Amino acid sequence: MATETKVLTAHVPLGLAEKVEAMASRLERSRGWVMKQALAAWVDQEEERHRMTLEALEDVDAGRVIDHQAITAWADSLGTDKPLPSPVK
Repeated sequence: MATETKVLTAHVPLGLAEKVEAMASRLERSRGWVMKQALAAWVDQEEERHRMTLEALEDVDAGRVIDHQAITAWADSLGTDKPLPSPVK
């Protein structure tokens, strides 16, 4: 069964287009293949970022947070002779 596709058009800076063409040539693939790989990776990354944001907001709503001053004091102590224990539990 053939996969349905849709043509998407985007204007990209000349330098980026040249890099895509060079990469396609080096990999012996089409420009379209390189663009599909790049777009799929970006979409996956953005979906993961969104998932992690929602997870973090759930932590905030549940009160699972660490005080900013505690983190700052810990970070400032790392370059000293007596670093504080990590406030992360």
